[in-house]
Parts: sequence; structure tokens; C-alpha cells
Amino acid sequence: MEHGVLIVDGNAQRRGELTRQLAQWGFQSRDVDNAEAALRLLRGAGGLQTILLDQKLPGVAGISLFDHLAQHHAGLPVILLADNTDSTAATRAFRAGAFDVLTWPEEASLLQSTVGAALEHRRTTLLTLEYRRNLERVVEERTAKLRAAMTDLERLYDVTLEAMGDALDLRDAETQGHSKRVTAYTIVLARAMGLSPDELKTVARGALLHDIGKIATPDAILLKPGKLTPDEMKVMRQHCRQGYEMVRKIPFLQDAAEIVLAHQESFDGRGYPYALRGDEIPLGARIFAIADALDAMTSERPYRKAMSFRHAIQEIERCSGTQFDPVVVRVFLAMPRGTWSLIREQTGREAQANALLRAAAA
Repeated sequence: MEHGVLIVDGNAQRRGELTRQLAQWGFQSRDVDNAEAALRLLRGAGGLQTILLDQKLPGVAGISLFDHLAQHHAGLPVILLADNTDSTAATRAFRAGAFDVLTWPEEASLLQSTVGAALEHRRTTLLTLEYRRNLERVVEERTAKLRAAMTDLERLYDVTLEAMGDALDLRDAETQGHSKRVTAYTIVLARAMGLSPDELKTVARGALLHDIGKIATPDAILLKPGKLTPDEMKVMRQHCRQGYEMVRKIPFLQDAAEIVLAHQESFDGRGYPYALRGDEIPLGARIFAIADALDAMTSERPYRKAMSFRHAIQEIERCSGTQFDPVVVRVFLAMPRGTWSLIREQTGREAQANALLRAAAA
């Protein structure tokens, strides 16, 4: 330390006395006789640990200098040397945060212990600040590592979800590639709707897993080439609820599970499993419904030919307000017509499909 104690006192005799006493007690010190000199020293000198301040400092009153110190050097303990006839200054100094007030010369005998306590307080304060800085740095570093680990884990989760979607598509040869295509359509439409990055992740995951409940659907029903009977249709319709029960148990997929549950609901309330209407249906499911219908109409089936994108778009427009949310339909219709055929072409290429799906998390 360069100078542990700064004496700011207009009385030359007392400055000398204080300097000698502090030296005898092993305290380093430096003294000035006015506020301007004290401020210059504070700006340029390091190592100051406490200040002895004369209340009746000439020029700028000591109490005014104290106010400046309290504002700009809050961590520096100030011991005010006060006149025992002015209790107001002492009270004000204490309220403003003075470490101590000594009436002089009546309490001169307390100087050594008071300066020692102030220096110890300063040392403890600096150690606490350093500990806090180190702790904050450690927390920041560990938080960064945790975020990186969570990001890696999230990517692993999404790769696993893609694999599950692929497995579902492979089980039903008629809809091979459907999960990736409908997810890509959903992502692009949801982004056009202005959904946030976190909402995009949820929508993408819900779209990719929308048919996960069909794992529990018997092959005799799932792969039946002809029309399903009413009883078979009841079994098939259970896949929404079954998929929801599977997905909702995974913490990071709980929001996506709502899309899995509601992806067969219709805007006019004629869908299933709960005949939800309008805004009762999660927005992600309302967006997905258009993407799902678009892919279904433009995909080949053994019992019908694929519809052109132009006619599929017209059909979606026709069903606005009944099967589909009119607000989402308006956004869908405002998008360039070539968007959807380009996405279908891209998702036919494995590498591009994976990149498009992961773009939802960007």
C-alpha cells in the first residue's frame, strides 16, 4: 500500500500530530490541508484505505467533501474529526455513511482503535468484493458450460426426434417422408406468422411427432389399403390422445404435446379428439393443420393421384373458416406460390431436409 490513511485537515499542528501518532502505531499516512488537494490525491494515488477528515476544513467544508466522498468513493471508510459543539454535522455524517465520528480532542484516545477498525473494514470489504467478482466469474463460466451442454443435449434430442419421425414414416410406406415435409411446411408458415424462436422449436417438434401415437395403432388398421370401418376409425382416432400421453411425459416436449393432441381438430369444431373450436385450438396446431392438409393433397396415394399445389392451395382457401383458421390461411395465401413445391423438393434430399428442420432452432 502506498499510503494507508489520508489526513485531510486544515490545522497544520494537528496534521503533524496525527501523522506522528499514526506512524508510531504502524499506520502509513499522507496529509493535505484542503479539499482540492485531497480530491487530486484521490484521483491519482492508489492504496488509500481510510480518510481522517476535519469537519471544519477551510475553503470547502469537511462535511461537503464528505458528501462527495460518499457519492464517488463509497467503499472508502471516512472518520470525521468533529467539533463537540456541532452535533448536527455528526448526525448527518452518520446518516450519509461515515464509518465513525470522533469529537476532537475529547476522543483522541480512541483514534488508534478507530483507524485500526476502519482499515480492517476496508480490507474485509475489498476481500468480499474480490470474492464476489471471482464467484461471478465462476458462475458465468459454469453457466456458459451448462448452456453449451444443454444446447448439445437439445440437438441430440432433436436428432432423436427426427429418427422417430423417420421410423413412423417407414412403418407406413404410403406416407414416407411425410413427417419431414409437413414439419418443414409448418416451420416456414409459423415463421411467417411471426412466432418466436422458442415457439418455432415447439411447433417443429409437435409437427415432427404429430403421428407418434400411431405406434400403438394395430398394423391391420394402420396399413389397411381400403376404407376403415366406423370401429376401425375409432381406434385410428385414438392416436392423438395416445401420442399426447407419450410425449407429455418428456419435460422439454410438454408444449409440443399440445400440438400432438390437437393436430386433428378443425377450426369449426368438427375435428377430434375434443371438438375444439377457434382459439381453443393451440396456434401451433392451427398452423400445422394447413401444412398437413397441403402435404396430404399433394402426395400420391394408391387410391388417388396427387393434387397440384395450385389446386391444393385453392382447396385450403375454400376451407378457410371451417377446417382452417382464417388468419393463418391469409398468411399462407400471401406467401409465394413456389415456396411449397421448393420445400418439398428440398426435403426429398436427406441432408437438406435435416438442415431445414434444425433451422427452426436457429
